[in-house]
Amino acid sequence: MNKETPKENIHRSGFVNIIGNPNVGKSTLMNALVGERLSIVTSKAQTTRHRIMGIVNGDDYQIVYSDTPGILKPNYKLQESMMGFVNTAMSDADVMLYVTDVVEKGTKNIEYLERLKSIQTPVLLVINKVDLSNQQDIEELYQRWRELLPNAEIFPISATEKFNLDPLFNRILELIPESPAWYDKDIFTDKNLRFFASEIIREKILLNYGKEIPYCTEVVIESFKESEQIHHIDAVIYVMRDSQKGILIGKGGLALKRVGTQSRKDMEAFFEKKVFLQIFVKVNPDWREDNRKLRQFGYIQD
Repeated sequence: MNKETPKENIHRSGFVNIIGNPNVGKSTLMNALVGERLSIVTSKAQTTRHRIMGIVNGDDYQIVYSDTPGILKPNYKLQESMMGFVNTAMSDADVMLYVTDVVEKGTKNIEYLERLKSIQTPVLLVINKVDLSNQQDIEELYQRWRELLPNAEIFPISATEKFNLDPLFNRILELIPESPAWYDKDIFTDKNLRFFASEIIREKILLNYGKEIPYCTEVVIESFKESEQIHHIDAVIYVMRDSQKGILIGKGGLALKRVGTQSRKDMEAFFEKKVFLQIFVKVNPDWREDNRKLRQFGYIQD
């Protein structure tokens, strides 16, 4: 993507927060805008649980993108914390990106659209996955969204194909305020290596297991020892029931071994180092409702 610098002899810096319903491509979009694979991507809802920042730097600008969980109606404390990330993102942005796709009709979680109508922050509405539709349907969607969010500027794009991202990026650059950089220019995310190691494992769980297993698990990195040649990582996967532990491990440990092998290969590509990975499974029945655990896992901020 062509990242142009502003024509004015000033420095711009701002926060661009990405929200939307599950499975519309928010994480794919942020990865494309940042140019790094920071957010895990699967076809399952609730893939993103945290607010993840990706930082793009130029000589005269710094854009701090935030990927957020998909909007949902919470059923337990973990989901309440996830929606807390979304609500915070709506209040501290310089530019809001509301992502939809060619399937959505604008009738889901309508209260968030009402909130977007009332905020003073510039709103850019992104219609993603246009490569899966046709011109007539996209034009009809465009008009529908213009009626639903009259204060928003609309950008039809394909994040996977990186189609029409340059106009979106250039408009973001015009809208962020004049400001010094918020972060050092050599930083591209606010998350540490432990976070990305845990997210890589969680992605493999989402990809390899169906039904309730991915939604009842949490991954914690208990030990991360770095060296020049190899990273030694010990991870714990928490589940809620003994039966889930059995499914996760699989017959003869083969299912967990598959997750471990896939995770290790992705970690080695991400860290550009050899990785020695050990994964253990523990049962904690109430972790999704336990404020102490949710705080330990980073879902509740003090």
